[in-house]
Amino acid sequence: MPHHSILINGLRIYAHHGVLPQERTVGAYFTIDLRLETDFTQAMETDQLCGTVSYAEVCDVVRREMATPSQLLEHVGGRIIHALRQQFPTVTAIKLRLIKDNPPMGADLQGAGIEIEQTFN
Repeated sequence: MPHHSILINGLRIYAHHGVLPQERTVGAYFTIDLRLETDFTQAMETDQLCGTVSYAEVCDVVRREMATPSQLLEHVGGRIIHALRQQFPTVTAIKLRLIKDNPPMGADLQGAGIEIEQTFN
């Protein structure tokens, strides 16, 4: 099978995730990077969207999952991976990076977050 990847880089979403109640009330910006592995040989040959995974639909799935407040980014990331797999069954692997921009933890850093890589059979 050829190695093809759909990439979403730097998707910024304002959402309400965090352990502290104030984080879930006030909200913050989050940055999401995704790599979805899928065979899009058909799209390369036909120039038709039905032969690949739509970037716009991927972003819609991420926005929908980000709209549900959670305490932990691990939980949000797991939901995003699960929802993407359900929506796009041709995807064979997903790499997700989810960063909370400027988290309120008393440190001078741009962001903190998680990275998940999952392969499907």
